Amino acid sequence: MTNSTFPPQTTIYAPYDVINKSRQGVLRFEADQVADLAGLTDKEMARILNMSDRNLHRLKPNERMSRDASERLLLLTNLLRHELDVFDEDAETLAEWLRSPIRELNSQSPIQLLDTATGFGLVNDVLGRIEHGIVG
Repeated sequence: MTNSTFPPQTTIYAPYDVINKSRQGVLRFEADQVADLAGLTDKEMARILNMSDRNLHRLKPNERMSRDASERLLLLTNLLRHELDVFDEDAETLAEWLRSPIRELNSQSPIQLLDTATGFGLVNDVLGRIEHGIVG
């Protein structure tokens, strides 16, 4: 994995954009793009999207995901964009950080918490503290 950035169309989504895009359903291939950026496996993506591996694999690239899976993907996109900002666009560091136990996260890795909305918030809070130089 090399340093990379999101394509221009995948910037941070405002809350109402997340709602609207979730309701429309995000295309399956967008999940692959996000996974590739962070080096996430299909199994990890399925867990984050609250889907079975099998259901994720059944979706064709141009098929729309459910509202819930779409919302989770958009939240993940926002979180990864924040992480890349914090880690100076270094996707390799981002991938390592996602899998490293963090004391502020009850010694769990960020990726372990991304199966719940509360977990997304906790991970984002830790990123905010890192971003502002506040060591916990």
